[in-house]
Amino acid sequence: MTSFAPSRRAALALAGLALPGLAPPRTARAQAGWPDRPVRLVVPFGAGGAIDTLSRTVANAFPALANGQTLVVENRAGAGGTIAGAFVAQSRPDGTTLMMADLGANAIAKELQPSLGYDPMTAFAPICHLVTLPLVLVVPAASPVRSLAEFIAGAKAQPDQVYAHPGIGYVGHLAQELLLREIGARMTPVPYRSGAEALRSLLANETGSAIITVSTTLPQIREGKLRAIAVAAPRRVALLPDVPTIAETVPGFQASVWHGIVGPAGLPAEIVQAANRIFNRAIQQPEVRQVVEQTQAGEVVGGTAEQFAVFIAADHARWAPLIRTAGIRTE
Repeated sequence: MTSFAPSRRAALALAGLALPGLAPPRTARAQAGWPDRPVRLVVPFGAGGAIDTLSRTVANAFPALANGQTLVVENRAGAGGTIAGAFVAQSRPDGTTLMMADLGANAIAKELQPSLGYDPMTAFAPICHLVTLPLVLVVPAASPVRSLAEFIAGAKAQPDQVYAHPGIGYVGHLAQELLLREIGARMTPVPYRSGAEALRSLLANETGSAIITVSTTLPQIREGKLRAIAVAAPRRVALLPDVPTIAETVPGFQASVWHGIVGPAGLPAEIVQAANRIFNRAIQQPEVRQVVEQTQAGEVVGGTAEQFAVFIAADHARWAPLIRTAGIRTE
């Protein structure tokens, strides 16, 4: 006689009792339940900058998508983002502490500072690539340079020129070094403590050029205080439609600022999946897209955690050789 009653093993599983080798269906429960408490989002720079603005805009959208829980922004500035990076790397991987990631703290910091106490390539669990923000090569309004061709010619003819950047190893610094190597020219880098300070040096004609974010320079470009020579994005930027790309003159050249969400290594896969789903929805909210696209001239990215991991690895592989060959160090 055929029996349709479940076996004892199946019955116990249906009753929710754990048996060796038979894991309970945790993923669905965790995705539905995370977060069940406020989540801390550590930001590696101080208040007021583009990454802080992005973080707080995403935080405003978070509760409606995350069981009513809040995303609490915590600024931990200093040491090129590595203070925040070390803190998150050492945090418990329970989903209560996440980080707004960037290239420095979360990809290349060990190249810049070999004695760093954590390895960015193994210390974090990538969750979601949020945005990319374009960079632009600018010169003071008084500069005779009006095109990338003139910039290249001038750089080759006068190697004693100086350029500004917002900190050693920041993307603008690396991008300008890469451009100079591509065109076979040299300049002297002058580091500042922030993009705003680098901007002030240009406005005061203390330095001759910089590659810096469009969002930082856009007001001065529109007011005619700075001249935009070329954008480092792979295509022209909507808020600067008449400014060509560097790649139109130097084929294949591109560089950008990127931000995303990571957690400490060891974060359970079900939390990664739940967080990825929530942050993908958060960056599609109209108020978030408006800040990214209209204020920061950026692009919403999104995608899977696996795609973000591949992206970070590729960016590390791209910039690490330049850092080594150029001898760029923060210590």
